[in-house]
Amino acid sequence: MAHPRSILSSGVLLSKRRLLPWWAWGPQGQPQASLSSAGKGNFTQAASEPSQGERKPWEGQPGQDLGFWQERLADQLLPLWRLNYDEQLKVKFEVTKKTLEKLQSRLHKLSTVVAEAQGLGALLQPFIPSPVIDGYRNKSVFSINRGPDGHPRTVGCFLRSPGGKTIFCVPAGHLRALPTRHLQVAQCYEAFLRQTPLDPNLDIDKLGPWRRLRVRTSSLGHTMAIITFHAQGLSQEAICAQKERAKEFFMSGPGSVCNLTSLYLKERVTPSLQQSCFHRYQLLAGEPHMFEDILGLKHRISPGAFFPLNMGATEALYRVVAELGRVDQSTVILDLSFSTGAMGLSLARWAAQVLSLQLVGQAMEDAKWSMAFNEITNWECQRRDVKKAVARLGKCQGDGQVLVALVDPAGARLCKRVPRGSSSPAHRVIHAIRGCPAIQKLVFISGRPHAEDMETFLQLCCPNSGQDLQGEPFTLSQAVPVDMLPHTLSSQLVLTFTR
Repeated sequence: MAHPRSILSSGVLLSKRRLLPWWAWGPQGQPQASLSSAGKGNFTQAASEPSQGERKPWEGQPGQDLGFWQERLADQLLPLWRLNYDEQLKVKFEVTKKTLEKLQSRLHKLSTVVAEAQGLGALLQPFIPSPVIDGYRNKSVFSINRGPDGHPRTVGCFLRSPGGKTIFCVPAGHLRALPTRHLQVAQCYEAFLRQTPLDPNLDIDKLGPWRRLRVRTSSLGHTMAIITFHAQGLSQEAICAQKERAKEFFMSGPGSVCNLTSLYLKERVTPSLQQSCFHRYQLLAGEPHMFEDILGLKHRISPGAFFPLNMGATEALYRVVAELGRVDQSTVILDLSFSTGAMGLSLARWAAQVLSLQLVGQAMEDAKWSMAFNEITNWECQRRDVKKAVARLGKCQGDGQVLVALVDPAGARLCKRVPRGSSSPAHRVIHAIRGCPAIQKLVFISGRPHAEDMETFLQLCCPNSGQDLQGEPFTLSQAVPVDMLPHTLSSQLVLTFTR
């Protein structure tokens, strides 16, 4: 594959502030959906027709039709969905700009240099848009509860009543982020639930065995359904009967229209009174894994492994990372990302060597399979202490090679404010990077630059603090926002730190 060409000039640059619509702002002029929560939640569609005999109208807002609740749900989970895409990017750019202004202010108070370039305009680059605007999610989560019409088996997304006392599920036909395949599986799951005499609800003591549904799809046409199953109170014979019902429904019954390539149970297990509950995945039918192509590489995905939600935007993100890190055949990458190793494997095709440290469990096994299948020989994954790995890479660094650290917390929290002398994993990561003089460049992919990630930025850039943080501080030199979740306030901010 050719080296990624520059795409940093293909964004949307703002010249003035654009305000959010009235329904996205709180009483003090702050967005109701924060950057850390926008785009998260349980997406669903309840499309099967409920039987009239089981309905009891919800008492909160008499006279409101389903469309009213669907729009309210869309406003909550996708607060920018009413705007055209150019306007969405302008709103997100302003949010990102405010975040960087706050970071600049805090860095100046620490007497640190913010950027080599002059002004925020030179630091913050144009937005990289998502190639796909609607139906971009490859994973959706669906919940079960009473619907606005009173049906007890509605597959939907949780929404509180206006008074906040009632939680119910609303069909989510207005959620533009969901693909049709996900909605079809949710429809069939609702039909399956309405064939059982057990009524699921939020009370843990009264729930039936069938719970939350996750649907994962890939651009290769694979569809994986994962149903959470709680077996407490059921005999082994009853458990087997329930599992057989689900398998028959989705593989040869009405649910076969979904063409599932994998049907899994995520089973909740309580081994003993002394051991807490845990979950295990059990394949009921189909293939044990699904597969996805990213930048020409085939990746294996296990049911419990983390994987980016938007494949088109993910490819754009990886190209931005490669360009900001100036990755070429003289680059050695220390990959500290919490994912399936897809980024490290993609960059390995352009780099001299990649060492990934944060992969565990299914993610590690998937990455090793992908490495072998794609015949990648310069990538490895180790369960090694970060400090020792950094020291080893520094010693093994060849003449003319450049060591670049790549940090992507993804779903994990990398850094909180840590007391002096703390030995937390997050603190050790920052301490190791700061203390390795061979690391002259750090590329950080942040989905929460306004929150806990900002504390990481401060620790990277703050002056030497004796025994706490040693080594020369980094300087923030460039920031490129990438839109991974259209219709939400969330984005990925790729920052380059140099020293």
